[in-house]
Amino acid sequence: MDINAIKKRLNQLQSTNTRTSNLWKPQPGKQQVRVVPYKFNPDTPFIELFFHYNLGGKNYLSPISFGRPDPIEEFSQRLKTTGSKDDYNLGRKLEAKMRTFAPVIVRGEESEGVKFWGFGKTVYQELLSIIADPDYGDISDPKSGRDITLEFKTAEETGASFPSTSIRVKPNQTPLTEDTKVLERVKETQKEITEIYSELSYEELTDVLNEWLNPDEESTETSSETKEEKPVNEFEQKLAEDKAKKESASKVQDASSQFDDLFNN
Repeated sequence: MDINAIKKRLNQLQSTNTRTSNLWKPQPGKQQVRVVPYKFNPDTPFIELFFHYNLGGKNYLSPISFGRPDPIEEFSQRLKTTGSKDDYNLGRKLEAKMRTFAPVIVRGEESEGVKFWGFGKTVYQELLSIIADPDYGDISDPKSGRDITLEFKTAEETGASFPSTSIRVKPNQTPLTEDTKVLERVKETQKEITEIYSELSYEELTDVLNEWLNPDEESTETSSETKEEKPVNEFEQKLAEDKAKKESASKVQDASSQFDDLFNN
C-alpha cells in the first residue's frame, strides 16, 4: 500500500469538503443575503479571482489573481497574436476568466456563519453601481447596511444555455443582526479565499498545460530521473501544427457561455 498516495487523497477530500462548506450557491427561486466586510481586506468586500477551467475536466486558479506570472495565461496571449484565427479563438478559450466572490450571511442560515458567494460580471457591475450611488453607499456595513434579495433561475427556466441571477438591494437600512453571537461568528468563521482555492506553482501549471496539449504522451519518469519540463515556447511551436490545433480546440468548450454552468452546477 502506498501510504503517501493515501495521505494525498485524504488531503484532496478534506480540501473539497472545506470548499463545499464555505461556498454558497443560490438555489432556484428567491433568497436573501447580506454582504459583510471581508476581514482580510477592509477596503472592499469583493474578491476578484481569475480561473482557467475545463483543462482536463478541472478548473485552476490563475496566479494573475495575485499579480504573479501564469504560464497558461502567457501562452494564451501569445496565441492571440499569431495572426491565425484558430490560434486566436483557442487563446480566448484558454485565457483566465474573472469570477468575483463576496462574504455573505445567508438569511435563515445565520448560525452557519460566513459563506462566499461567487458571481459573474453582470451581477458584480450591478453591485458596484449600487454602492457608488450615494443613496445606498456601503451595503456591507454591519450596523447600517442593506440586505440583497436575489432570484436564481436555472438554464431550463431561462431557456438559455446558462443560468441567470437577478438582484435587488433593499431600500431600508438594517443592522446585520441583534444577536452578538452571530456577530462573533461573522468575524471568527471568515476564511481567507486562498484557503478555499489553492494556487499552483508556475511549474505545476506548466505541467497542466503540457498534459492537456499532449494527452496521449505517457510519463517516463523513474526514481533515478527527474521529470523534464518543456518550456512554454515549445507549446507554441506545437500548436502551430494544424493537427494539434484542431485536437486542442475540439476539447475546449466555449468559455464565456460555460462559466456560470461550471460554478453553479
